[in-house]
Amino acid sequence: MPSSPASPQSGGTPSEDHDTAPRKDGFHPDLPDHPDGGSSLPLRARLHHIRADALDGDTAQSGGMRRFAAISGRSVGSERIWMGQTHVAPDTASSNHHHGASETAIHVVKGHPEFVFLDDSGGTPEEVRIRTSPGDYIFVPPYVPHREENPSPDDEAVVVIARSTQEAIVVNLPELYVLDTRHPDGG
Repeated sequence: MPSSPASPQSGGTPSEDHDTAPRKDGFHPDLPDHPDGGSSLPLRARLHHIRADALDGDTAQSGGMRRFAAISGRSVGSERIWMGQTHVAPDTASSNHHHGASETAIHVVKGHPEFVFLDDSGGTPEEVRIRTSPGDYIFVPPYVPHREENPSPDDEAVVVIARSTQEAIVVNLPELYVLDTRHPDGG
């Protein structure tokens, strides 16, 4: 059986075995090259590489935080996911907020941010504070009021956020409240 150019049997890589083959972008090796660096394929028919220095700061914001979009409907044509970074300055807190119908997953990259919400399972609403470290994950269900805090006096906290909607939904609130889960929209 003949071996493929990159198979272990050939001992070579595609570029070693096919020196005359044109080089492709390392992130899109099967897409045609275009002089402008783009692709004629529709947004939803190709992979997208968003470099760290290309994040978009034109997103919904909460006080005390800076959100940067990486994956969004506007940037790559996503329909059911939004992903980006949030930076929380030292010794600061976001506004109280929720993310509408969006489920939100958070991965802590840097710092020790804290996530605060109210819980009334004991009969009286009490503030619950989740303290995190790099590598930790947080899940925020739809409509749950919360805020992020960075108690460090010196270091910025950075998290990666993924949401189940294509754009960053942020509904700023005057205060935290316990979500009434008997209603589908959290009201």
